[in-house]
Amino acid sequence: MKEIRLAETAGFCFGVNRAVNKTFEIAQSGEKAATLGPIIHNPEVVDRLRRQGIRDKSLSEIEEGETVIIRSHGVGKSVYEMLKGHKIVDCTCPFVEKIHRIVAEESQKGRDILIIGDPSHPEVQGIMGHASGKATAVEDEKGLSDFLRKESENGEKPLSVVVQTTFQKKGWIKFQQIIKKLYTNVSFFDTICNATACRQDEAEELAKESDLMVVIGGKSSSNTQKLYQICRQYCETIFIENKTELDNYPILRHNRIGVTAGASTPADIIKEVLNTMSEILEKQGEELETKEEELDFAQLLEQSLNEKLYTGKKVKGIVTTVAPNEIHVDVGAKQAGIVPASELSDDPNFDIAANIHVNDEIDLIVLKVNDQEGIVTLSKKRCDAERGYEEICKAYEDGTVLTGVVTDVVKGGILVLCNNMKIFVPSSLASDRRVEDLSTLLKKEVQFKVIEINERRRRAVGSIRAVLNEAKKAKQEAFWNEVEIGKVYHGEVKSITSYGAFVDLGGVDGMIHITELSWTRIKSPEEVVKIGDTVEVYIKDIDTEKKKISLGYKKSEDNPWEIFKRDFAVDSIVPVKIVSITSFGAFAQIIPGVDGLIHISQIANRRIDKVSDVLKVGDVVDAKIIDVDYEKKKVSLSIRATLEEEKPAPEKEPEEEETVSDYAADLEGIEGVTVE
Repeated sequence: MKEIRLAETAGFCFGVNRAVNKTFEIAQSGEKAATLGPIIHNPEVVDRLRRQGIRDKSLSEIEEGETVIIRSHGVGKSVYEMLKGHKIVDCTCPFVEKIHRIVAEESQKGRDILIIGDPSHPEVQGIMGHASGKATAVEDEKGLSDFLRKESENGEKPLSVVVQTTFQKKGWIKFQQIIKKLYTNVSFFDTICNATACRQDEAEELAKESDLMVVIGGKSSSNTQKLYQICRQYCETIFIENKTELDNYPILRHNRIGVTAGASTPADIIKEVLNTMSEILEKQGEELETKEEELDFAQLLEQSLNEKLYTGKKVKGIVTTVAPNEIHVDVGAKQAGIVPASELSDDPNFDIAANIHVNDEIDLIVLKVNDQEGIVTLSKKRCDAERGYEEICKAYEDGTVLTGVVTDVVKGGILVLCNNMKIFVPSSLASDRRVEDLSTLLKKEVQFKVIEINERRRRAVGSIRAVLNEAKKAKQEAFWNEVEIGKVYHGEVKSITSYGAFVDLGGVDGMIHITELSWTRIKSPEEVVKIGDTVEVYIKDIDTEKKKISLGYKKSEDNPWEIFKRDFAVDSIVPVKIVSITSFGAFAQIIPGVDGLIHISQIANRRIDKVSDVLKVGDVVDAKIIDVDYEKKKVSLSIRATLEEEKPAPEKEPEEEETVSDYAADLEGIEGVTVE
């Protein structure tokens, strides 16, 4: 009885699937486009695209106005420069992009780069194109031995080692051990793709349990070649590109047949190979063993590819029951599907009853299969996050600004929900200013940029500060293009010092000097303004070289001398307050900001020796304005003038005076006195 087993991870990986789907979308749109080299190492797919108008070309063959599709293998930095002027659709696998970034960063640090991989492979050539210093690629132990022999005197020189995404894991481990023996200053970066590592492990286990392994994929595909090399160590192995090659191999003499496929092998080619194997077996009247019942091979294939539930598998479910704490779904399997409320959404405001209804079809990911209890636990939010992950990766590649809502405060930062995925934003990047209490950001909508992608953990790091800084920079450029002396702005007081206040004018700060805050003398700017106040200011002076702005705050209509000029005139009598006393007189405040001098001679209508004998600080008296010098801002006052102008008191009637004749008459009666 024959048994055929298909590896669960056979076929397209994430990066290849993304590149192929995007290319077929462009083909269907009718856009004039070409791939820079074969989109993947699979002649069947390349031929299909060619029939739809998408040809693979070299750099020199690209035509003017033609959209250029960069395949999942990626290209060197110089290629992007040469393609300037063309529309580029970059389908580089995120795992490969990560290696590009590592190599670029490590090269800039002055470290040599060693790439473990096939030097002739486009992925490795693209990786080398991102090194700014010395870079070498070796594929096997001989190549590594030659490299180490040449570099034997450079054991202390900094070396950074990366590995081709499709390289065999066991070989990579062995290479690291060899390099460590010679180099003391070495950094290893494990850049083998997760999907590749899983596919290799699974192929190895399947080969150990099989009499024959069938490896399906393009002959030039590096990852498929690695699968072939792994499998042939354990059993007889054949390497085919499509079903037509099966006729060349005697598969009938084997009972246990394992099937796997490279990351660039489409599902329909795998199905064709399996169907053909089924037909060959049926012609010979062979029985095909299955775990539960006898099926024709087409049914077995559908069961293998579609019906078997396993952790991580994506399925569609029809909602059958909606409860407050979970929903039940039919996923077309014997197990009952349950989605806990915690696995529906990361949004704390998500309302199950409002968003989920009976008979809704939703995308889910299998979390756990419990055959004993007949239950499969599923997650909607993780499926949504998977879908959103690609959008996050695209935003990272394009530098797109994203919008999300702050849902959690965690150690070291916050989590922002965007595209059904939580992005970590470190506290240092949560604002363009220090935020003492991150909880103030909870439930707020924020804009951010993705600055880092962790492909292995499928997580992302964002920066709100990057967006704020870019916006601030744009505002600054606009400000400096439009600013001119005298222009009025409304700004917010951001900080206060002993000598003035700094005001945000929209990305640029200007300073109001303390002398510009008030027409009267003040000891501190805080007597006039507070942090957070919105103030109206005008540009008083500009230093474009040093990018400094001096601001004016006092308004001419508030100038006390203008008020004095308007409301007071010479010869008018006004109440004044004595503010200081000197040896030559007293100074009195007429209005705040305008003082006048009462000279000692003008204090009283009599001579005085000391001013303090008549006046003291704080006295309020009437005084006459007797002179004003607006140029020197001096006012002369007189109290005496007000006294002189007071109406005099009525005089008494003069007494009758004796005349000389009367006096003489009185004397005439005195003996011996003669009056002439």
